Amino acid sequence: MTTINSIRTRVIGFSRTPNTLRRHLVTNTSVLPDFESKPDGWFGPAFCTLVELRTEDGHVGVGTAGAFNGAAKAIVDMYLADLLIGQDLENHEGLWQRMYRTLIRFGRSGPAIAAISAVDIAAWDLHGRVAGVSAMELLGGRVRQSAPCYVSRLYALEDLDELGREAVSYVEQGFSVLKQRFGFGPKDGYAGMEANVRLIRAVREAVGDDIELAADAYMGWDYGYALEMSRRLAPFNLSWIEEALMPQYVQLYGDLRRARPEQRWSCGEHSYTKWDFEELIRERAVDILQPDFNRAGGLTEARKICALAETAGLPVYPHSNEVHNLAIIYSQSAHVCPIVEYFPNVEPDTGNELFWKLFVGNAEAVGGMLTPPDRPGLGVDVDQDVASGLTVVDGDWLELEA
Repeated sequence: MTTINSIRTRVIGFSRTPNTLRRHLVTNTSVLPDFESKPDGWFGPAFCTLVELRTEDGHVGVGTAGAFNGAAKAIVDMYLADLLIGQDLENHEGLWQRMYRTLIRFGRSGPAIAAISAVDIAAWDLHGRVAGVSAMELLGGRVRQSAPCYVSRLYALEDLDELGREAVSYVEQGFSVLKQRFGFGPKDGYAGMEANVRLIRAVREAVGDDIELAADAYMGWDYGYALEMSRRLAPFNLSWIEEALMPQYVQLYGDLRRARPEQRWSCGEHSYTKWDFEELIRERAVDILQPDFNRAGGLTEARKICALAETAGLPVYPHSNEVHNLAIIYSQSAHVCPIVEYFPNVEPDTGNELFWKLFVGNAEAVGGMLTPPDRPGLGVDVDQDVASGLTVVDGDWLELEA
């Protein structure tokens, strides 16, 4: 038995103010009257909470709590560390239940589940490092060597020619699936609808009809707006429209899907645990599920979410090419996780791409295909200099008191 000896948590901030997200993406907070005047928008100071687990002989595993979340640090330090130190590292299901059942009285989503996710991911990473094998092997085996990516960028720009050139550059790199961002929502009225149409038209005309194109509303629309936008966008053959509504509107997602069945709809980036995804599946609310497993419950929960999706015949497109998601994608069959969302390593970073700086060893796509790192654990290491430079709330190693 290998036990967890100590735990450290740090809140990692942005490498720069994430203005690309704030200025060029409609969001659920775009309706607020002072949204544009806030220098940091709605993001706050945190990119993620970084969680490290350490064994007595010095092996370290790493996980992150996502969704621009710094609140998970306090939950790990205050509620979870004492439950985990001294426990069997390899007892993943037992550790998950130990954490979840402790936090359920106040945390069935949000920072509590993100905290569990980070610890769970770190435990799988550490398990692989101690065993000297990839986490993919521990999760059931590496089912495939590579997978196609869709490039996820193309934020709303005033210069439509520049937007078109960016799209063409990705096609020239070998990507055949692109996802762009909508820039406008209900407060912008019909003029905003037409501006959204111009954004989509610019990319579609630049790349042609043979490229698969999707677009993301990041929870920034309401039902009526989404319905009307889908009608206006029909000529451009969007493969899917992502997060048209806030995540609690499961029934309305289903209504959208039934009202506009020719359009595929997706969500899941802001859903938590197998119970949220079971509801999405049961209500037939969306066509594509998009969890991020450093939010949704970690890798232990990810396997269950994928099993639910497979029984329902729905594909899982995990959010981002961070290694915790890659470990699941490549240990699942292609009919379950057919494609990787790929945030390219470009400047200026939006926040989503900060993992390129924070971790060393991330795999880069070649010709629109990605082969994940094949080293022990999750296959990447923290760049401690970068982490120290970006830390906004530091933390010491917590150990079992004598």
